[in-house]
Amino acid sequence: MRYLLTGGGTAGHINPALAIADTIKANDPSAVIAYVGTPNGMENTLVGREGYKMYHVDVKGFRRSLSPANIKAAWLALTSPLRAEKIIDDFKPDFVIGTGGYVSWPVLVAAHRKRIPCAVHEANAVPGMTVARLEKYVDRVFLNFAETGKRLKYPEKHMHVGCPLRGAFSGGGAVMTPELAENARAYVLCYGGSLGADRINDTMLEMFASRDTRLQDTAFCLSTGERNFVNFKARFSEAGLCDEPNIEILSYIYDMPVRMAAADIVICRSGAITLSELALLGKCSILIPSPNVTNDQQYKNAKLLADNGAAVLIREKDLTPERLADEIARLSCDPEAREKIKKNIRAFAVEDCNKRIYLEMQRLIKERKK
Repeated sequence: MRYLLTGGGTAGHINPALAIADTIKANDPSAVIAYVGTPNGMENTLVGREGYKMYHVDVKGFRRSLSPANIKAAWLALTSPLRAEKIIDDFKPDFVIGTGGYVSWPVLVAAHRKRIPCAVHEANAVPGMTVARLEKYVDRVFLNFAETGKRLKYPEKHMHVGCPLRGAFSGGGAVMTPELAENARAYVLCYGGSLGADRINDTMLEMFASRDTRLQDTAFCLSTGERNFVNFKARFSEAGLCDEPNIEILSYIYDMPVRMAAADIVICRSGAITLSELALLGKCSILIPSPNVTNDQQYKNAKLLADNGAAVLIREKDLTPERLADEIARLSCDPEAREKIKKNIRAFAVEDCNKRIYLEMQRLIKERKK
């Protein structure tokens, strides 16, 4: 079988596609996979590492303000499906699947025109414009959150599957407790994404420096992001915190599944993949959505969980050392509150997401061949 994948712009679109690719290869080692991205997107780096053949389609998003750039974006939106059709003619896929981002538009429209079975996956709670426009063209819309379907038009096409994740997040296996957490009342893991988050780092540093007595029996692991690490460590030292035995500062967390599984409380952003990982592992979390995301998607994701008692939500504009310390202290001292959040977030987990997507792709392929 031959599979054409597409999705770009952010890792949140690309990594689910790569997780699907992993599952395809695990079930069919002879499968041939290719990927369509934009010429300059980060998909070229992430997909390039996997060794899949890359195709490119130039497509851009529309700006919300009046701008001459929208003229080019409109032209590309009209012409890019023709380029995508040529890619499909060259690669001859049995199935095409997109995971969001502007590049999904021309590729899935072209697949529809060529009568190739196709699907799109929406990872966020509120569907993006690309997925909303594609819904009528694709055979299946895979949803991370069941609630998302209420904002779309064709429920007969919807399938709630969760978010495809790569192998390390299995949700099972023994939990390894980091050494500094062995005698702690609670182990708190904090990170702001792969690049780190200045506002979260600054707030954590101020909270550490306050030496709040309510947190003296709590162990912390903070990932600053590599670009912030040297500066943060210098400030950490200036605050006289280097001898604190319960605080571990890392530039990057390479064993994230292990750390997250061990954590009693996770403080993080609220991208769709992160929330799926939290749900799969059943974690109590304090979510601080990034305000620098299109359509405020992270806030909408976090609010869906918070409204269902599945997370604590703090908007970045409301984030202070005192507020964060209050929430950590409350949850650290109240195992029942943590357990309630853990139970509620597990309701959002779909453990066999990758398998569901793969089996549905096979069904759609067979159905089209009848």
